[in-house]
Amino acid sequence: MPVISVTTDSERLTMNVVADFPVPVRRLWDAYADPRQIERFWGPPGYPATFTRHDLFPGGRSEYFMTGPDGTRSFCFWEFLAVEEGHSFEVQDGWTAEDGEPSSDMPSVRVLFAFDETPDGSRLTSSATFPSSEAMGKLVSMGVVEGTKAAMAQIDQVVSDLVTFAPGRALEWTLIGDDRVRITRVLRGTLQQVWHAHHDSELIRRWMYGPEGWSISECTPAVDGGEHYRYVFEPSPGVEGRTFAIGGELLESVPPRREVSLESMEGIEGPPARNVQTFIPVGGGTLLSLVITYASAEQRDMVLGTGMTDGMEITYSRLENVLAR
Repeated sequence: MPVISVTTDSERLTMNVVADFPVPVRRLWDAYADPRQIERFWGPPGYPATFTRHDLFPGGRSEYFMTGPDGTRSFCFWEFLAVEEGHSFEVQDGWTAEDGEPSSDMPSVRVLFAFDETPDGSRLTSSATFPSSEAMGKLVSMGVVEGTKAAMAQIDQVVSDLVTFAPGRALEWTLIGDDRVRITRVLRGTLQQVWHAHHDSELIRRWMYGPEGWSISECTPAVDGGEHYRYVFEPSPGVEGRTFAIGGELLESVPPRREVSLESMEGIEGPPARNVQTFIPVGGGTLLSLVITYASAEQRDMVLGTGMTDGMEITYSRLENVLAR
């Protein structure tokens, strides 16, 4: 059991949880930075969490839901107030309705997560400050202390896995919600390198062209919100396939961390997909997380059935080689 102490102070309206782990601070931090990993322990047993957004940087936001044994979902959020990479982050932690609007029935809590080295590994201190004695009493009566301890008891199994989330492994994709897919991969390169490679036309031509024998004949990336982008992919003579184009509008850009766009394949009817792409520094590289929202589950499954993720892995592997050079 990693939790070594839980203390509550009704006068100061605080709850502090201290837990020790036999791994370096970097490994423990990455478990919180990676949505694939935090999902494995954030919800207490029987109430697993699914993160539909996870932006671990100042001003970022995370959104997730916990699913109970009966299938009921509880929707929550984090607003990142401060982040000191590898050392601490502070969030406003609260509940929302299913549409994302803040809940009027549940209070939000300010929580500081601090990561420190110890002689045997690392220590995590979670310090929560409640907005009022009524809010503290309500959450404590709901089992927040027991839930926190039970959730932290699951971290050991996650951080001891040094293979599943290692840099260089093939991308993973996970269905989240009814119409979304999350694609994740750790790319061996710095945050700035990976961001630049996604927005510089000369670099894009060197890695994003798909299978061998293809090329990008038109490469117009978008850099600022409101700009449009377009990529035209062409097979070389004798290579099977037809020329096609992908384009869209960049709605939001927070360099070098996050961007949101609407994207379509030209000639295909239907509403565009909404892409939310984030880049988070982790041990050994940069975690790319791409959440794609489709018009329906049927459209999502049809696109995945084309082998899209296999093609993406080819390009990400090539990107790593480009960055290495």
